[in-house]
Amino acid sequence: MTPLHQFGELLRDTLSNIPLWLVRVLFIGTLIAVLIWLLRLPRSATTPRGGTTRWDENLKTTASIALLVQILIYSLL
Repeated sequence: MTPLHQFGELLRDTLSNIPLWLVRVLFIGTLIAVLIWLLRLPRSATTPRGGTTRWDENLKTTASIALLVQILIYSLL
């Protein structure tokens, strides 16, 4: 076996020992962290310059909804 195969075996054995509940928590935690980051962005960074102030102009709204739906789906799976 080559050193690359040995490294691959070591990596596969190490990663297979990680419990799936921990992977799920880390994945959902990442989505929550992105949602918090998104909500903390200033309004000027998420709206176009010289906008018409429509309800759908602020990208935070739709991105927040999309992230919340993803968090809900992955929480229920």
